[in-house]
Amino acid sequence: MTDTPQPIIDLRSDTVTKPSPAMRDAMARAEVGDDVYGEDPTVNRLQEAGAALVGKRAALFVPSGTAGNQLCLRAHTEPGHEVIVEGASHIVRYELGAAAALAGVQLHWVPGRRGLMTAEQVEAAIRPKDAYSIQSALICLENTHNAGGGTVYPLATIQAIRRVASVHGLPMHLDGARLFNAVVASGVSAADYARHFDTVTFCLSKGLGAPAGSLIATDDRLLLERIRRFRRMYGGAMRQAGILAAAGLYALEHNIQRLADDHAHARQLAARLQQIPGISIDPETVDTNILFFDVIGAKWSAKEFVAALKPHGLLLNAVGACSCRAVTHLDVPTEAIEQAAEKIARVLDR
Repeated sequence: MTDTPQPIIDLRSDTVTKPSPAMRDAMARAEVGDDVYGEDPTVNRLQEAGAALVGKRAALFVPSGTAGNQLCLRAHTEPGHEVIVEGASHIVRYELGAAAALAGVQLHWVPGRRGLMTAEQVEAAIRPKDAYSIQSALICLENTHNAGGGTVYPLATIQAIRRVASVHGLPMHLDGARLFNAVVASGVSAADYARHFDTVTFCLSKGLGAPAGSLIATDDRLLLERIRRFRRMYGGAMRQAGILAAAGLYALEHNIQRLADDHAHARQLAARLQQIPGISIDPETVDTNILFFDVIGAKWSAKEFVAALKPHGLLLNAVGACSCRAVTHLDVPTEAIEQAAEKIARVLDR
């Protein structure tokens, strides 16, 4: 007699989402062509729809959010420039030094509060225009901020940073990997966020549920052609990509408003974790679908705790000595939230 396998509740990231049957059907029926020639009709429709959604004139389909960010950094800068970015941002932590390796630029890390910089911090980071200083060339923000705990940039803060950028003649780029989480949480439209940035990226493959892909959007068609050339240089141009683009179109049409469910589930999980001895969490810090909590008073590290949960069918990420991260998404239904909390309580009690 064998044990019944534990159903897996995967809260490591919203990147683990799988295409729904309806999304797979849209992919199977996608009309395709060669996108390098601009002849894939489904890619073209996705780019038009994505650009319209964020209020920009044009967009470009790229394989990933990291590719989108790095292409924009390369297009806005020249080797030897400096890019102002929050110190725990995705560009700093999770893109493997690509800004230096691919664009030849230096990153100026600004320590934000839960990932959010102020206009005053940004202005203080801008280098003087003299013969001895590296030159500031670009300001990057991340909304929502992954390592900050899914934090949402207040629109007023973005506007204030944009004013600083304009005074100094600097372009701005938005890493909007989870932009629509910010939109749903704040009620601010994607276009109202995006209007303050020269380039915007957003992912189709996280909470929106597509298997792969991101979009870069801009009002500057000459800049977009420069990005397109770098996309090919970086090996990111694809051929019959309409199969993936169809999933992206489905995601934009069906999966944006349902992000509110993920936010509710994250708050539900935070409230439940607060009741468990051995867990420290502040539910007030849960803005969207990402939450962090600490394992306290235990005889194991966060890494050991995560390993102990795995045989019980719960997957989390350890992100510090005693800190864990959980991310809710469309493949985690309401009933799984209580089950996840029960598994955590059971392991801690053991």
